[in-house]
Amino acid sequence: MRSRGLCIVAIAFALALLAVPARSSAIGAGTSYYVDSNTGNDSNSGISPTQSWKTLAKVNRTTFAPGDTILFKSGSRWTGQLWPKGSGKQSQPIVIDKYGGEEKPVIQCAGEAEDAVLLKNQEYWEIRNLEITNTGKGNATRRGVHVAMQNYGDAHHVYLRSLTVHDVNGTDTVKENGGIIYSCAGETKPSRFVDLRIEDNRVYHVDRSGISGESTHWERSKWYPSLGVVIRNNILEDIGGDGIVNVATDGALVEYNVVGHANQRSAGNNVAIWAWSADNTVIQHNEAFATGGRHDSEGFDSDWNSHNTIIQYNYSHDNEGGFLLICNEGGWDPKVSAGNSGTIVRYNISQNDHRKVINIAGPITDSSIYNNTIYVGKGEDVDLFLYSDWKGWADGTHFYNNIFYVEGAARYSYVVPGKTDGADTTAPGFGLSENNTFDANVYFGISPLDDPHALSTDPLLIAPGKVPPGSHEFSGYGLPPNSPAVDSGKALTREEGRDFFGTPVPSCGGVDRGAVEMSVCGKTK
Repeated sequence: MRSRGLCIVAIAFALALLAVPARSSAIGAGTSYYVDSNTGNDSNSGISPTQSWKTLAKVNRTTFAPGDTILFKSGSRWTGQLWPKGSGKQSQPIVIDKYGGEEKPVIQCAGEAEDAVLLKNQEYWEIRNLEITNTGKGNATRRGVHVAMQNYGDAHHVYLRSLTVHDVNGTDTVKENGGIIYSCAGETKPSRFVDLRIEDNRVYHVDRSGISGESTHWERSKWYPSLGVVIRNNILEDIGGDGIVNVATDGALVEYNVVGHANQRSAGNNVAIWAWSADNTVIQHNEAFATGGRHDSEGFDSDWNSHNTIIQYNYSHDNEGGFLLICNEGGWDPKVSAGNSGTIVRYNISQNDHRKVINIAGPITDSSIYNNTIYVGKGEDVDLFLYSDWKGWADGTHFYNNIFYVEGAARYSYVVPGKTDGADTTAPGFGLSENNTFDANVYFGISPLDDPHALSTDPLLIAPGKVPPGSHEFSGYGLPPNSPAVDSGKALTREEGRDFFGTPVPSCGGVDRGAVEMSVCGKTK
């Protein structure tokens, strides 16, 4: 764990006020404290707007009690690090919020510390309605918000909500810096989060990662995943590397996020939304678009040392590296990595994703990709499937009920030894991958595979490729009653029961192909 010191400003205030005793941890449950950078005074009691404190140093020297609230004045600005002390308890979290207006108070760390806002070995906290920056001289390890646990055990109820985090010039050499980061370390005592929520935040122009985690407990022999992690309703734009990554979690929920223009400045491998060393992750109802770069650069990813990832109901478009990556590096001891198995990808829409729409890399096993609608527009030239060797090849990848609608150029490919700059050298086919199965897919504009119930006729999508930027109007991917894709799909024993719009599956007598099921018999959604 890297040292996280106070900012220079906070240290200066602390030294100047050594004669003032630090407030004890027993400052009273349920007390509200006010902080105003313009009219406050650290000699005040802080317990009313007219008796507000002034500095971050005063807040940082205070150990707060369960039920306390720290309120920062709307329109105020502070330079330095915010690191209040203390922990709440169940039903009595400590809350940070704003008062006195709609404008969010601003914490601008200015590179004086790695973390503009920090909690370390603290639990039962809620932080909301702050604007946070951390821009310093040159690129270094920097974060907007960091919640860190080290040799602590289980940390409960940490909620980060309605924050605006931007302009964090972190380093590209460390994935776990940038916008909002959680970390777990435990050389002597395993640590993790239980009930971590990152919701309703806006994160933009940060490096390297937007929302991400790190843990020393990701190896299977040390497996101690965080539980109850929810990353929801966040908007991320102009991210240097990865958009959202849940790391070392079990049962994480990543939903209703929008990640645009990720991987804008990084030289590494980055994806808009993905799971790493994480079991039972559900990634749903997200939009990922315009991910840049040559390495990876997909909208969504189920990555290595992960079991049973579900990627569903998402909209992916215009990502440089395609819609989907499922990957695993072979050759690891099972005590370190359990590989990637049981990924399910269903009821997603991909529109004009570039280069390699579905990327299958390494020895992944038992993956199911079904009832997705993939649209390749005019002018696109893609590997519809791209298989590759990453110390092993895929085994057991199943494609059912998908609609592959190609107006441009597309092919089925595998990677042969070639360039290392992300520009893959490819050949036709699936390489040395095994047990690829195809059934009841629609192949329009591309040659059908060995598929016993293939359709190569036009599925008559209502208006494919017509979802304009910024729009969530997806009715063009619905099927008319006379479509050959209606009621002709394969019934699946692992069927989830809902389509892209939430319509029950099956409806009207059978399973439709593609991401959109007929909502009412004889009509479309």
